[in-house]
Amino acid sequence: MSTSLVAGLTDAEVARRVADGKINDVPGRATRTVADIVRGNVFTRINAILGVLLAIVLATGSLINGLFGFLIIANSVVGMVQELRAKQTLDKLAIVGQAKPQVRRAGQTRELLPNEVVLDDIIELGPGDQIVVDGVVVEESGLEVDESMLTGEADPILKDVGDAVMSGGFVVAGVGAYRATKVGRDAYAARLTEEASKFTLVHSELRTGINKILQFITYLLVPAGLLIIYTQLFTTRVGWRESVLRMVGALVPMVPEGLVLMTSIAFAVGVVRLGRRRCLVQELPAIEGLARVNVVCADKTGTLTENRMQVADLQRLDTAPGVGTIIDALASMAAGDPRPNASIEAIAEAYRNPPGWTVTATAPFKSATKWSGVSYRDHGNWVLGAPDVLLDPSSAVAERADEAGSRGLRVLLLGCTDLPVDHPDAPGRVVPAALLMLEQRVRPDARATLDYFARQNVSVKVISGDNAISVGAVASALGLSGQTLDARKLPSDADELADTLEQYSTFGRVRPDQKRAIVHALQSRGNTVAMTGDGVNDVLALKDADIGVAMGAGSPASRAVAQIVLLDNKFATLPYVVGEGRRVIGNIERVSNLFLTKTVYSVLLALLIGIGGLGARAFGINVLAFPFQPIQVTTAAWFTIGAPAFILSLAPNNERAQPGFVRRVVTAAVPNGAVAGVATFVCYLLAFRGAAATPVQQMQASTSALITLLVIAVWVLAVVARPYTWWRALLVALSGAAYVVIFSIPLAREQFMLDPSNIALTAIALGIGVLGAAVVEALWWWQGSASGAHPRLWRRPEDCPSC
Repeated sequence: MSTSLVAGLTDAEVARRVADGKINDVPGRATRTVADIVRGNVFTRINAILGVLLAIVLATGSLINGLFGFLIIANSVVGMVQELRAKQTLDKLAIVGQAKPQVRRAGQTRELLPNEVVLDDIIELGPGDQIVVDGVVVEESGLEVDESMLTGEADPILKDVGDAVMSGGFVVAGVGAYRATKVGRDAYAARLTEEASKFTLVHSELRTGINKILQFITYLLVPAGLLIIYTQLFTTRVGWRESVLRMVGALVPMVPEGLVLMTSIAFAVGVVRLGRRRCLVQELPAIEGLARVNVVCADKTGTLTENRMQVADLQRLDTAPGVGTIIDALASMAAGDPRPNASIEAIAEAYRNPPGWTVTATAPFKSATKWSGVSYRDHGNWVLGAPDVLLDPSSAVAERADEAGSRGLRVLLLGCTDLPVDHPDAPGRVVPAALLMLEQRVRPDARATLDYFARQNVSVKVISGDNAISVGAVASALGLSGQTLDARKLPSDADELADTLEQYSTFGRVRPDQKRAIVHALQSRGNTVAMTGDGVNDVLALKDADIGVAMGAGSPASRAVAQIVLLDNKFATLPYVVGEGRRVIGNIERVSNLFLTKTVYSVLLALLIGIGGLGARAFGINVLAFPFQPIQVTTAAWFTIGAPAFILSLAPNNERAQPGFVRRVVTAAVPNGAVAGVATFVCYLLAFRGAAATPVQQMQASTSALITLLVIAVWVLAVVARPYTWWRALLVALSGAAYVVIFSIPLAREQFMLDPSNIALTAIALGIGVLGAAVVEALWWWQGSASGAHPRLWRRPEDCPSC
């Protein structure tokens, strides 16, 4: 790098460019606008269907039967409120987690937000920095840039003055500066990612499963809907108002009005809850993705240990120059590093009086080479790096370093070389001068976090660039079982690598490309892999892992590629993220069971009534009117689905996520819905008195069918809520009690068109309902045993302490 730095813009020049619109005005990546949120929650397909049905009901003059119209308001308002809360949380956290480039302005270097950069700004670069706009290099010293995420080029590219750099790349090694030549939507990465980076709740296994369920429901709705419309309007001969009301009564429960809403709410609430723990979810499906993870690859430095280090000891070696010269060399190297890492910061803090030596050449630290160096006029060539890399691993000095590393210390070798550090063959022959011992504090919460993963059968692989013995000592101190391996012994063949990974849990001297290869090898064996890290050497692995988790204090590049950023830098936050994912997946599965069961019994009942009606008409027999009016099916859903589904979707749930979401929901909900639909039809068939029935008799027949349906629906809720906790058992009990109260209050019976006064019909309805509930119970036990999982009525306390 030249000694004269390229000056930045003046304040007047910045103001002129802002006035001309030459600013980096790329829209924020995380959120939809308020207008988009309102439109997305109000103008939905389900709201449109319910709106049309509401208009039809209101045309009959029966206001009470239009009560289901409040679902439109509830769906819209609740969805908007939750998504706006999530937007507010994401916006605040995204600002904190943004990469903040160092920009030269008015003779100073300022830390700015990316959208404050203007055309022609001079932006400084160091290891781990993300390139936020396109530009041209104006200064460089060993500057290497990784552009693999943009070009697919795997190897870092050495940049010279005049070379172009593209937004989205990141610095692997060296330092430099570049002039912004394209900002805002003109920048390369902005053109690629603007559409892909908008706020979304899609592209996840859970959302894909919900869409499949909705497709399944659509296939059922079309024939059943057309059949019930025809039979109720043209064959029942009970008057147009009654026919229309019963047609709407058949169609309303077929619509899964709350399924998508509850899924969106569960995601949004998860974002808010994790936001309170300073966890930025950059891609919402990551919440559920981490819940499915069964292997966590963790970097040591900054993840299991604190990023800050301190010098614990300095051991001069026998053939070295005097201690004073060694300290001067360390102080000079630390003071001259423009972008020091944690090790150099610790050296600079310990040795604060550099002698003012003149630098003639520099070699920045690279994860691939494990050393850095500086050449001084009249004071020789000095290198600082890993002892087992700079020296023969079997040498006495390297063995001495290993002994210190076995105590968990990071050990660096200071040595003199016979070649300038920028020589192509550097470092050349290294003469060891001193061993520098750096002490890292193990994070106090790391042990508890590893214990949590062990209890959840999630295996942890520690992969670090540090000496294998040192990494193994830290892992052992944290109670991590398994053997340690030096990554230089890892096979290059993917299958052999996957076999090796099954035998070892801790790896040292891992290169960045090896971290990525380890992730790929684990994935090749069907594992869902999470990678945690904070440095530039973790970026490739973070990007390719199923879930990338970066520390907030880590490099901008690592934060940019990760789906989850722990802004408080606490590894212990991960269990809470896993818990949120499990809550979302487990609760949505329960909610989906309830809604799909309702749709199945509604469609089946409509088909049975419709087919029965066509058959009856062919033989000149009285055609069955649909048993329920809209207010009755609305009431039936209040306490068997509506309120319980909302509570269950937000409740604690720590059950481990399992694959096969759609299969489990369908195999549980379809039989339960079939039992409810058939039982309700049989009861109604027994109670129906034909076209000559009086209004009272027709109401009694409808009430009997509703009683049967409610008994079975409440029992379906009881099954879905298992394994019970005290509050889940109470929820089921209150749901059943609510209907007892409704049937007990004369005003409620009048408004909801209920008449249970015919004791014989009510007894038959209860009997059929209890029989149906018994079948649902038997199905639950049979399905649990067939799946290999032992059915449990009550949750064990250790399964979920917070539940």
